Amino acid sequence: MSKREFTVANEYHYNRISPTRWIISHLLRHKYAAFGFMILSLSSNALFSSISVQTGRAFNAVLLGEAGRAQLVTIALTLLVIVILAGTTDLGARLLSEITGKRFARDAREELYISLLGKSQTFHNRQRVGDIMARAANDMSSLSDMVVPGFDITFDSFVSLTSNIIFIGLLSPQLLLTPLFFTIVFLIALRHYSRRLSPVSNQMRAQFGITNAILNEAVNGIEVVKATAQEKQELSKFVKNATLYRDFFIKNGKIQGQYLPTLLLGITLALAFLHGLYLVSSGQLSIGSLVAFMGLMVNLRFPAYMSIWTFSLIQLGVAGAGRILKLMKEETDLDENEQGHQKEMRGEIVFDNVTFSYGTTPILKNVSFHAKPGETIAIVGQTGSGKSTLTKLVNRIYDANEGRVLIDGVDVRDWNLDALRSQISTIEQDIFLFSRSLADNIAYGLGQKANRAGIEQAAKDAQAHDFIMGFKEGYETIVGERGVTLSGGQRQRIAIARALLTDPHILILDDSTSAIDSATEDEIQKAIKRVLLGRTTLLITHRLSQIRWADKVLVVRKGEVIDQGTHDELMERCETYQRIFSHYESAPAATEQAIPMTAAGGE
Repeated sequence: MSKREFTVANEYHYNRISPTRWIISHLLRHKYAAFGFMILSLSSNALFSSISVQTGRAFNAVLLGEAGRAQLVTIALTLLVIVILAGTTDLGARLLSEITGKRFARDAREELYISLLGKSQTFHNRQRVGDIMARAANDMSSLSDMVVPGFDITFDSFVSLTSNIIFIGLLSPQLLLTPLFFTIVFLIALRHYSRRLSPVSNQMRAQFGITNAILNEAVNGIEVVKATAQEKQELSKFVKNATLYRDFFIKNGKIQGQYLPTLLLGITLALAFLHGLYLVSSGQLSIGSLVAFMGLMVNLRFPAYMSIWTFSLIQLGVAGAGRILKLMKEETDLDENEQGHQKEMRGEIVFDNVTFSYGTTPILKNVSFHAKPGETIAIVGQTGSGKSTLTKLVNRIYDANEGRVLIDGVDVRDWNLDALRSQISTIEQDIFLFSRSLADNIAYGLGQKANRAGIEQAAKDAQAHDFIMGFKEGYETIVGERGVTLSGGQRQRIAIARALLTDPHILILDDSTSAIDSATEDEIQKAIKRVLLGRTTLLITHRLSQIRWADKVLVVRKGEVIDQGTHDELMERCETYQRIFSHYESAPAATEQAIPMTAAGGE
């Protein structure tokens, strides 16, 4: 993790108590831009308010006739300077607010992304991808809109309100009666509006996440939807949730429709004009001051009219921040152990009475075995017996609930997570490829360190080079999302090449050659045997030929290792193992046959 990533990930960890505190902590990180915006906003609003005062002075000068002409020239020049300064400071304020808002959005996105990457697999198993995407995309956009234009215009509105009231007080303290009355009622109405809007904003954000998750699941599972003719069911589910989102949106609109300050402003302007006329008629106020007063009162339209929009943006932003914080604050079972053990592995693996459960469901129970450096351990058992889960404890996709998993005599939880995983490669049956070039997919484990010669050699060892060169773009061919443009066998060969390129000390093969024909697999196995010299391998397989050349075989049933030994030893003493293989002993050793795991008996 880079210094910048570490800062973003940890600097605000203790400011995640509430959405408001988290937002402020991020904004204060860019305090110079934020405070610069505030100062320029104060200056521009003061200058804009002074325009009404100068307009009033111009009226008084006109009423003086010939004597006021010299004043008019001075006022005109003053207004020109004020307008230029006001426009310049306002432009500067807008620029600084944009900088603050975009930097805040960037940092918040980065913090969320780093947080998600650091979560354990258990956490990700509980989450719906569509909901995470809604928070990472839509809620993040709400955060950006909350700052600009939300906070930007809201701050500007209140500064404008304050500035105009101060200038009214300077004209005549008697004129403060109606604007102060308006301000008090305006703030009370705004508080009431905000309290009604907040829960609806939260409901809107939550419902959008649910709707997005349903859409994401339908798109990702479109083959199943079409194969089972469930389009109507999926459509009905989506329409139902989209309707709920619409209803919350309408409810939000109704609350905005009951916004009182705009009506209040009209009444206030009428009362202010009557009050001003009364003071003029009694000789306590000049015509010019009345014009200036009404100009300043009309300026109150800005905070009154804009607040209905900007407060909605702020509420949506705070609601989005709450959902993002909830995701980041979710407990994770994974500790990256930044200061943990870092050393080149020899590859010794020890399971010491390991027990693991998904929630309350036990998956592995008191599993113990020892793999010496360079040994190949085959793992045999029925589907659902816990074979894949066992291998995922080695590279800490999950952590054991009880017992210990040791690599080179060190508990995997005491290893630095990056040092641990960088020396272990896993090839699973369900291959995930990124929507990138074939070269990038093969080089993924090394990133920038990979070179083309190494990529091509790994592809040749995995028997992938020939079919890659059959594409028009060769290694630069872009594969579809999740590698859908490749066949199952091609995807697995790319995954094998990716694992071989990383030169791992421990290799985990989870039924990784199931989609490859026997002839191709024979070539791949020869390459793997050469590459695996001196490396420890955990091999989950249904292939008899692979099991025969393993140094040790683990027989797993219902999450327990019921026996372990060589193929010949297990054939002599393990009844479960005998039932699996007895009718294959007569088959030629070179024949590649898949073992029907149901032969092992009930779970």
